[in-house]
Amino acid sequence: MDAASRKIVSSAHNLTESRLDPTAHAEMLAIREACHTLGSPRLHNCDMYVTLEPCPMCAQAISFARIRRLYFGAYDVKGGGVENGPRIFHQATCHHRPEVIGGMEETVCADLLKQFFAEKR
Repeated sequence: MDAASRKIVSSAHNLTESRLDPTAHAEMLAIREACHTLGSPRLHNCDMYVTLEPCPMCAQAISFARIRRLYFGAYDVKGGGVENGPRIFHQATCHHRPEVIGGMEETVCADLLKQFFAEKR
């Protein structure tokens, strides 16, 4: 979302299976679309909202894109890269540290994800 205009500039969901692409996470696809839409490789005035804590790959892409603020719902103890795992934004080598608001509607998001994957099995 472009914070200045308060408009959604991109949205995405994971397409790793259908694209046979391990990098086709929702965050990566949304960043690519937002950069294209705004005509810039940097998203300084944009905020990102995701259901699950981003993985390390996506956290690094968020940093490279210079996203202003990251909001996420459920924490991901196993695969997260923001508050868990390598904690990308806390590393000395991190180029940009967005403001992070985690745990928003955590239970609702966790239940949504559990239901989605239960239906897939």
